[in-house]
Order: sequence, then C-alpha cells, then structure tokens
Amino acid sequence: MRARYATLRRLQTLDPKSDHQRIHRISSDTEFPWDYGRGLEVAIWRTCCVPGISETLDGSGEFALRAQKRYDDTRILLGEMVRGGYDSDRGREALRQINRAHRHYDIANDDMLYVLSTFVFEPVRWIDRWAWRPVSETERLAAFYFYVEVGRRMNIRSLPTDYAEFERFNRAYERERFRPAASNHRVGASVMRLYSSWYPRPVARLVAATLPCRLDAHARWALGMAVPPLWATAVHGTALRAHARAERLAPALMARLMTRPTARTYPGYPKGYRIGDIGPGHAVLAASGAESTGADHR
Repeated sequence: MRARYATLRRLQTLDPKSDHQRIHRISSDTEFPWDYGRGLEVAIWRTCCVPGISETLDGSGEFALRAQKRYDDTRILLGEMVRGGYDSDRGREALRQINRAHRHYDIANDDMLYVLSTFVFEPVRWIDRWAWRPVSETERLAAFYFYVEVGRRMNIRSLPTDYAEFERFNRAYERERFRPAASNHRVGASVMRLYSSWYPRPVARLVAATLPCRLDAHARWALGMAVPPLWATAVHGTALRAHARAERLAPALMARLMTRPTARTYPGYPKGYRIGDIGPGHAVLAASGAESTGADHR
C-alpha cells in the first residue's frame, strides 16, 4: 500500500507554482485519470446552469446536433495543453483554436472566468469526495496556477492571485447567476444524453437515472431537473465508493478495465487528427470541460 502513495510523495517535493505543469499533468493523467474526467464533466454541466452561457450554447445548436463531436474537440485541445504544456508548439496551436472559436461569440469576461474556475474546483471537489485519496495541497495549487496561466493566454481579465480568492469568486458567481431557464434545461438535457450514451443500452438507463446525483440541489434547480430518487442516490454512492476502493487496491487492473479511447468521433485518435482541424469555430468555453488526459478512463 505504501507504493500506492509513491507518486504523491514525489509530487510533494515539487513547487506547486514553478512546477505546476508537471504536477498537474501527473495528477490528472496518472493519479486520478478516471476521477479527473468525471469532475470535468460536472464542470461542463454546471456551466449550463447560467442562462447567459446556456443561451449561447443553445443558440449555436452544437450540443443538440453534435454533442459528441464538440466534446471530443474540446477534450483534445485541453489535452494537448496538459500533455505538452501550454507553451509547447502543440499547446500554443490548441490555444489558438480555442481563442479562434471564442471570437464567434460575445462572451462576458466574468462568464469566461467562471468557466475557467470550474476546471480548477470541480475536479478537486469530485476527487475529495469520491476518489481513492483526496487531492493534496500541492495538486490543488498546481491546478490553480495551470488554469490561471491558460486563462492569461486566453486574454481573460481579472485573473485571481490565489486559490482562495478564485474559490470565493466561483461560489459568489454561482449564488448570483444560477437561475432556471429553458435554455439551461435544453442544453443540460443534451449533456445528460451525451454522458449516458457512452454506456451499453441496459446500463445507460441506470446511468441516466444516477447522473443527476453528481449535481447539488442548486444546480438541479437551475437545470429544471427533478430530485433523484433515493435508490438512485444509493446506487450512485455505492458504485463510486466501490470504484475508489478498487483504484486504491488495484490501480493497474483498473487502468486496463476502465480505459477507453479519448475521442469517439476520431477513430484514429491519438494519431488521426491535426490540431488545426479541431473545432470548426462553434465550440465555446463552456463546452471546454475536456478531460485533460490522453485516454478516457471510464
């Protein structure tokens, strides 16, 4: 069991500010590949709780018509920045694609800043609650520094100077901006259909019933989503606790069992695409909760 924490001990010898790219890559790709993906999926869903964001997504029709493609595009672009670094040749090209897509829309700076904050906090919150170990302070700060630097390269203004400040902004924004809207419900329903579509049909119905358990009551209210039944809450919690125990005891086996191709609309992935072809100019930041790993551990 001591060997299971060897990577954590190594990460804690690094500086979360100067080494944040290395720490974040190892944390998201090696320590929590499956759980990090689930946290980022929650991040996407929460952005749909804001009418100003959901109206843009709803108006583009991208989630209604091409949800899997949009999801794959943005996962690839974020994955390029995580794996190679945001200042690598491929990382800079990925950033150019993201910025090019955003130019098609008039997105408020606070909305951009909020979506960026979800990439930091939703994976951390998911991991702290459901993963095989909690996130260390080194990993928390590294994720913060990583996404602040990404935000700087996306020309987002008023970027925070510390983790606590960013979390206060995240909480205050949700209190003020989460409101029910028809566009929230439509886009949120498209997201749920996408997530449940990744499983075989008999399992997909069970997954769809438990997916709302990933959201708190405030988010479900804003999405016009019913309270999940008690049995669904029980199945959800039991399954995730069992997964965490299996990850702790048999990480190599779980990696083999849970790994799936990252990009389902790119059969040749990770070799069958050019970054310049990703994102036809319709994806927006709220759809950019791409899993920041090279493989989808599902």
